[in-house]
Order: sequence, then C-alpha cells, then structure tokens
Amino acid sequence: MRTKIMTSAAFVFALVLSGVIAGGAATLIEKRSKSEVRVALETANYGWARVETDGLQVILVGTAPSEAERFRAVALAGTIVEASRVIDNTDVAATKALTPPEFSLEILRNDDGISLIGLIPASTDREVLLSELSDMIGGDAQIADMLETADYPVPVGWTEAYGFAVDTLATLPHSKISVEAGRVSVDAITASAADKARVETDLARRKPRTLALEFDISAPRPVITPFTLRFLIDDDGARFDACSADTETARNKIISAARAAGAGRLRDCTIGMGVPSPQWAEAAVMGIKALGELGAGSITYSDADIALIAPPTVSQSDFDRVVGELESDLPDVFSLKSKLETPEIASTQVAEFTAQLGAGKLSLRGRVTDELQRSTVESYARAQFGTAAVRGAMRVDENLPSNWPVRVLAGLSALDLLNEGALTVRPDLVSLSGISGNPKASDDIARLFADRLGESAQFDLSIRYDKRLDPILGLPSGRECVDRLNAVLAKQKITFEPGSSKIDTEGTRAMEALAQAMTNCEDYAMELSGHTDSQGGEQMNQQLSQQRADSVRVALSDAGVLVSNITTKGYGEAQPIAGNDTEDGREANRRIEFVLLDEAPVAEAQSELPEATEEATADIVAAATQAEESAQTATQPPADPAVSAAQDPAIDIPVGDGDQSPGRPRARPAGLGPDN
Repeated sequence: MRTKIMTSAAFVFALVLSGVIAGGAATLIEKRSKSEVRVALETANYGWARVETDGLQVILVGTAPSEAERFRAVALAGTIVEASRVIDNTDVAATKALTPPEFSLEILRNDDGISLIGLIPASTDREVLLSELSDMIGGDAQIADMLETADYPVPVGWTEAYGFAVDTLATLPHSKISVEAGRVSVDAITASAADKARVETDLARRKPRTLALEFDISAPRPVITPFTLRFLIDDDGARFDACSADTETARNKIISAARAAGAGRLRDCTIGMGVPSPQWAEAAVMGIKALGELGAGSITYSDADIALIAPPTVSQSDFDRVVGELESDLPDVFSLKSKLETPEIASTQVAEFTAQLGAGKLSLRGRVTDELQRSTVESYARAQFGTAAVRGAMRVDENLPSNWPVRVLAGLSALDLLNEGALTVRPDLVSLSGISGNPKASDDIARLFADRLGESAQFDLSIRYDKRLDPILGLPSGRECVDRLNAVLAKQKITFEPGSSKIDTEGTRAMEALAQAMTNCEDYAMELSGHTDSQGGEQMNQQLSQQRADSVRVALSDAGVLVSNITTKGYGEAQPIAGNDTEDGREANRRIEFVLLDEAPVAEAQSELPEATEEATADIVAAATQAEESAQTATQPPADPAVSAAQDPAIDIPVGDGDQSPGRPRARPAGLGPDN
C-alpha cells in the first residue's frame, strides 16, 4: 500500500515538474522569439510593426506605409523564427489618389523646322497637329516630334492655351512657345520694330480673357539716319522734338539731362544704330545742359553737326559764356554752330507758302519762285496725295530766297507723314502741326528737316499722336465696335429669368462673349438699350427693360470692362422689330442692343484743322487773283518787294512780326529759371 502511495506521489510530482518545466520553456521561447523579431524589425527600420506572441506563434500587427513594406517586414520575421509561426495581422495605409501629371508643351520654330517637346493628354489628336504644322512650314523643313502622352483628364484651360499657341505659331517663323494649362509664354524675333509692334498688338487682341499670356518679342534696332536729337525750351516748357540714342544707358543719360533742364513729361528716345560717335550721349547731355543754362532756345543734333539757336531774350554775355564752354567741352568729332537772334523790326510782312491737309484733300497756297516750281510742287503733291485731292492756288514771286524750293518740298514730304496737318514755310522758319497715327512721327519729321534743310534750320513741330489712326494697332472705329457687339448679341442672346432683370445661366455665357467683344471699344460713347415685348403693362415693360439694360452694364463692369462711356436706357415695348402676335416675334422683341452716340472717341482732342473744301479753294484762288491785281496797281512800293501783293487787305495771307513768329523757340516766362 505504501509503495503504491509513493509511486502515485512520484508520478504527480513528475507531472507537476514537467508542466512547470514545459511552461517555463514555452515562456522562455515566447519571450526570446518576441525579442529577436522586434530587434530585427527595428534594426531594419520597420518600427511601425509591433510584435506579439501567443505560445510559439509570433504575431505582427501595425499599419505598413505600403504593401511592399508590409511584405518585407513579414518576410524578415520569417527569417528569425520559423515562417509558419509568423501570423500577419498588419494592414496597409490607404494610398492617396495619384496626382495627374502637369501637362506642358514646348514648341520651337526656326528656318530648319519645328520641334515639339513635352507631355500632352492622350486625347490630343496628334496626327492632326503634325499635319497642321507640316502645312504651316512646307518645303523641306522637318518636324521633330519628341512628345509623350499620359491618359489623364484634360485640365481646365489646356485646350484654350493649346489652340492659342498653335494659331500663334503660324504667324511667328522664329519663335519659342511654352504651353501650360491656362498659360502661354511666347518668345519671338521679328524683322523690324513695326513687325514687333504688330505682333504684340495681335497677341494682346487675340488673347482670351481667361488665358494668362506672357510674351517677349524682340526686333533688330532700326538704322537712324541722320542720327538726330532736337531739344528746345520756350514758354511751353522744355521738350524734345526728336530724340535718338544708341543704348539704353545713353537714353537714360539724355532723358535725365532733359529733366534737369526743366523738362516734365518726355517722349521716349528711339534706340537705334547709326550713331556718329560713341560719345553721342556725352555730347547730347552737354548741349541740353547748355540750353538749360540759357533758359530758352533750341539745340539740334544731326549726326555730328550741332546747331544752337537762342532767342533775343538771352543776353550776349550769357550766350558767349555758355557757347564757349560748350565748344571747349564737346568731343572732337562734333562741330557746333551757334546763333543769337536779334530783335527784328516790327510790321515787316513775311512771304510764306502754306499747305493744308484734311478730309482727304490738300490745299496749296502762297508763293513759289517761278512757274517751274509751281508745276513741280503741284506734280509732287498729286503724286503723294492723289490727283483729285490737290487744289493749288500759288503765285510766282521772283524775290524769294534761293533755298525756297527745297524748303517747300521738304515741308510737303513731312506733311505726307501726317493724317491731317498744316504746313507753313517762311524764309526763316518751317512750321508743321497735325495728327499722325505714327507715335514716332515727330522724330521722323525732325530727322527729315535736319537732313534736307540743314542742322541749323529753324523749324517748329506740333504733332499729336492718335492711336485710332495707328495702322499697327488696327483699332476699330465706333461703328465697327457697335456692329461687332450687336453681332455677338445676335449670335448669342442675353437671356434673363422670366419677369426679372437677373441674367440667367445661359445669358452669363453670352456676357462672356460680349465682354470679349468690348476690347478696344471702351473709348466710344454708346447707349445700351433694353427692349421687351408687349405683354404686360407699358410702364412695367419700360421699367423692366431699364433694369435689364442696367444689369448688362453691371455685368460688363464685373467682367473688367470700362463702362464709364456706356449709358443705359429702357424702351420697353416702344421699338419692336417684329410682330408681338407670335412667340417668335415676342422673343425677337425681347432684346439688348448697342447704339453708337458719337463717332469720335470720348475726350479725344478734335482736330482744329479746317477742311480743304471746294468753297475754301475757291476763296484761295480769288485771293491769289486779287493779290496779283493789287501788285500791279500799287502806287508805292512796300518796304519788302517780295510781299508787294500782300498790301491788299482782302488777301488772307498770315502776316506777323519777325520776332513774334510762333515757330521760333519762345522765351521763358519771367522768373522761370533753368531748373524750373
């Protein structure tokens, strides 16, 4: 019995001992496995993974940043313990949606062909693009297609930018165009300054409102001959009639000197080639400074020849001092001629020749040296201005200066550069005023006079630039603007919510087209009129049409259009364009229209040049005839035999004191010093 008890006790003890040993061994293995796996994962930078154990099982939990990271972590754990013991309870972080690529296109065009580089949407019809470019360049030029595609949705603004770029490329044979969604950048080289201005204007005009456009158009500098600068100071202030420079640095120096001499708002200097000396800017600054010290007069540079003329108001001592210093300081290549005018005796009548260009007609009057010059002047005028446009009323005066024909023809050549103008030629002065569509007209005319009349010749210019006449800008007339706006409204009608002045969704799209059509038309006075059909009360319809017209004006303003010159008026049902007995007729009567109020742009200075009408020409002929008769019947010779016919008061020939000629540089007002 005792033996049996001892055996049982030994068995129980052994069982307990084996259980304790087995449990301890399992715990030891579990801890060791967990520790080894954790150390291995942390060493491999898989810190996101946590290790848990359950007996011999090793459980991985946590969120892996990617599926690849998850796989590598599980595989690593399987190398530390038996892979079958590894339980994968990890998950993977949600991946972000793939960002669409940034589409871009670079187009390079030159004489050798076109290169295409970039990433474009897969939906782009590549064959159509290449065919269009091939037709564009023609000949043996090649197209280098290095484009890649991506199958993603077309971003907003891409189609518009892409189409604008291809259209622009057709007009620029030497260019680089960069395209992104909603943005186009153009770099190009043109043949001349005129082409540069034309291209810039065309780009700005064609650019859709929602497109961001950058352009850098370059052109070779013009050849200026003669290289001319003319600066004058009179009671109208200090200013340039013409200005030329060879570099931007030279231009800045010249303009700074002009401001120091009292000039306010200045015209820009033309940068070009043909400078007579690298020291042009230094010589120009010296001359402008000298004229500023005198306080009145003019200084003209024609290549290396300089002419300084001062009015009688400048003292002889100041004139001698300033001219002496200028002659000493000027670089050797420049030569200076100076003249201090003396007061002239009053009441001396001055012979003159006048030409007036306006309304497409040219009237010629005044004096010529002989029949040959009369014939030459008329022939030249007809060649320049048209045979039917010229009306001549000139008379022969053999006592005119020998250079009179040259002065007259030079004046007519200058007048041909204007759209409207008045020319007066006198023995001591050539005056020209008028309007031109060329912003550089004053420079060109000053250069022409300096070349043909000599750098010491006196001339007075008053040329106004009118952008509406500039052929490069090609701005529309008031009538063209109104027709364009109404054409847009006819194609895409502005619609409103029923019985309301609120523009509906479809009408909003029409407003975008209308705002685009307003480009370059904001300067004209227009009436924006609203109309309704006959349904409803007459007063209510008038009020509704007024409110709708006002709504369109506000929408234009919100779209960035200047509306200060647009007035609104509601006509209600008073001006139908169709019958109100049908739905189509009523729909036609519900409309918005533009009406031009004035052909001339608002606040534009009107030309004061009178028209060369048939009646005016007849008066000129009659005056010239009376002049001849008066010259033959005069009993006593006048002081100046060259103007004997002018004694008849019926003759309308401007006469003035020599020292009061409006073409001379006028003296500064008293108390105004050189620095004012």
